[in-house]
Order: sequence, then C-alpha cells, then structure tokens
Amino acid sequence: MVNDKAYSSRLRIIGYAAGIASGISYGMNPLFAKPLLESGVPVLVMLFYRYSISAVLLFLLISLTKGSFRTGSSPDTPTQGKTVRKDRLKGLGVMAFMGISFACSSLTLFNSYNYIPSGLATTLVYLYPAFVALTMVFLKVYPSWQVWVAIAATFLGIVLLSVPSGDVQINFFGVFLAALSALCCAFYLVTVNVSKSIRHLSETTITFYALSAGAIFFYVIRVLADGDFSLLTGVDTAADWFNLIGLAIVPTMISMLTLAVSSRSIGPTKTSVLGVFEPLSAIMVGVLLFGEPLTIQMTIGICICIAAVLFMILTQRRS
Repeated sequence: MVNDKAYSSRLRIIGYAAGIASGISYGMNPLFAKPLLESGVPVLVMLFYRYSISAVLLFLLISLTKGSFRTGSSPDTPTQGKTVRKDRLKGLGVMAFMGISFACSSLTLFNSYNYIPSGLATTLVYLYPAFVALTMVFLKVYPSWQVWVAIAATFLGIVLLSVPSGDVQINFFGVFLAALSALCCAFYLVTVNVSKSIRHLSETTITFYALSAGAIFFYVIRVLADGDFSLLTGVDTAADWFNLIGLAIVPTMISMLTLAVSSRSIGPTKTSVLGVFEPLSAIMVGVLLFGEPLTIQMTIGICICIAAVLFMILTQRRS
C-alpha cells in the first residue's frame, strides 16, 4: 500500500513536471518561427520541416536506444497472422489521426491570424482545456471541481494576457478556425491517453509516428494549395536552418514528448490546464528577446494563471 502511494505520488510529480515542460517548450515557438517568417519562409514549408526534422531525430533516438517501432499488439498478447496485421494497421491509423489532429491545430491557428487579431486567436485556442474536459465527461471520466475552477481561472488569465484593448474586429470565420484549432488539440490529448491501440507503446514511438504523419500532411497540403513541390523556398541561409532545427527540437519534439508523458501520468484534462504555460512562455520570449511591452493587465493575467495552476496541483495533491 505504501509502495502504491509512493508510486502514485511520483507519477503525479512526473506528470505535472512534464506538463509544465511541454507548455514552456511549446511557448518557444516565436523564438524560432518569427525569424523564419521574417526571412520569407512560407508557413507550410516551415511546418513541414518542423515535423519532419523532429521525426528524423526521434527515429535516430529510437534506433540508438534500441527502442521498438512495433505498432501491433503488446508483446505479451498472443496474436498471429491477420490479427497482427490488423492490430498494426489500427495502431498506425490512431497515430496518423493524432499527427493530423496536431498538424491541423497548427494550420488552422496560423490561418485564423488572417481574419482575427492574434491575441483573440490565442484566447480562443485556450478553449481546448474545456474541450478536453467535456470530451472526458462524454467518455464518463469526470474531472474534479478543482480542475473546473482551474480551467475557468486560467481562461480568464489568458483573456487578460491576449485580448488587446479597444475595439476588436470579429470575423466569425476566424473565430471558427481558432476554435477548430483548440478542438484538434483536444482530440490529440484525449487520444494519446484513452486509445487502447497504442497503450503499450512508448511515448517516443507514438510521437515519432504522429510527427511523421504530420510531415506528410503538410507536404500534401503544400502541393495541393500552392502547386509547388519544392521544399527549399525561402530557406536560404545557415540561420534559417538553425531556426528550423531549433523549431523542430524545442517546441515540437520536446513539447510533444512531454505532452504525451504528462497526459499518461495525470490525465489529459490536467495536462491541458498546464498548457497555460505556452502563452506565458511565449509572452516572456517576446518581452525579453523582442522588446515587446509587458502591461499591468498582462501581469495580472500571468498571476491569475500561475495561481490557478498552483491551486489545481496543491488541492489535487491533498485530495
């Protein structure tokens, strides 16, 4: 009993730490993406390299550590013939769905910027903890009241952080794209936690296949949308490659790996609340490195977000 409690406590600590690390690393997007956009690298090219370089690095990591690329049933499950092939295809299908969901989240978010202010888009994207919680309720897994309070409080904090003062032009198609981005992110988080087809796979293997599916998705979209098979458009300097590699490692590979670890350790709903560290770290990058202003309203929003996360962690630990 003592060992079970100790293991459960360690698992919670790992889950919360991984969730915070995922949010902070994902918030590093502007550090690498902003110079690439300013250099003229098309969004679809940037996203393709972001996913494909991450997939290659994970392939090398799995190979060097003698990990498994197996996608079928657990090695402990006696299967043969058609059942093995069916299980492998099912596992690949689930991870392809995850990869495309995460890719669609990025794509719809970038496109929403064409219709609504980025601050409003950021606020709407942070609806995804609510989407995750509602999805889990549909699956008959009910978050505690502390988690619901944390979701509401962090959303309020994001509103203070992101929504600009004055009149904001509302374009309903842009609102739809931002909300769709949140929904796609929620699908990814829930799937990595509840899917039985990938339950026996390591987080590294799951992330590798999801990233590979995302890279293929972005290449196909680029060819269909732009009619351009080239992947070197706008990538001209060593600095561009440095930023592409940084984008692939920090806010992509590290963020998705720790996201999977956190979701499996503490559940997708609590992990989604910890996603509040994404805009927090993005704002700090902007303030410290790009000279962007930090207003009183933003400071209050940051304090509310951090207080909400601490409330969720401490009250859950006590209960």
